[in-house]
Amino acid sequence: EAASNPQVRAVILTGAGGAFTSGNDLADFLGGSASSEESPVFQFMMALYQFPKLVIAAVSGVAVGIGTTLLLHCDLAIAEDEAVFQMPFVNLGLCPEYASSLILPRIMGQSKAAELLLLGNKFDAQTAASVNICNEVVFSGEALGRARAYAAELAKKAPEAVRLSKKLLRQGTYEAGLAAIREEARYFQERLQSEEFREAATAFMEKRPADFSRFE
Repeated sequence: EAASNPQVRAVILTGAGGAFTSGNDLADFLGGSASSEESPVFQFMMALYQFPKLVIAAVSGVAVGIGTTLLLHCDLAIAEDEAVFQMPFVNLGLCPEYASSLILPRIMGQSKAAELLLLGNKFDAQTAASVNICNEVVFSGEALGRARAYAAELAKKAPEAVRLSKKLLRQGTYEAGLAAIREEARYFQERLQSEEFREAATAFMEKRPADFSRFE
């Protein structure tokens, strides 16, 4: 709706309840309801990737999984200093998503991308800014206000020039990103059917460490 509404110049994404997003529901993944290109999750991902106007993220609290990878497709991302990021895909027996395996090495280098994706550990807002996942770190409670200020500033600019500039900034990478999203989604769906994922998800729900010792 925002894409087709000429009165909308920019969209702000933010969270609620003290979190940006805690990630996808593992129960949905176990039930298979969030594993295909027809799922709401995938449709959201594609809508954001193809969105022609400006998108600004205001991050507070936790940004887990899709909460971190979606920031790679925002034009600006503002994080509060207490925000916590994590891409725990491998920890859950899964693989990277949303073209993160393509984009992260490009924006931060191969070694740092491998660290964040393979170890899947939490990292803070200052680290997110230093590796170009977000643009700016602000004090607690200030992210949404700063995002609104940026949106108001950008809304005053020539809309066609802004849209064209966004398009040109992505030239040479747009099609590669689409291909990566679809390839990752295919592998992700396969991983959701794996015994490794089932062990990881069950362990998470049972609040115990996952045991992958029996897997080759």
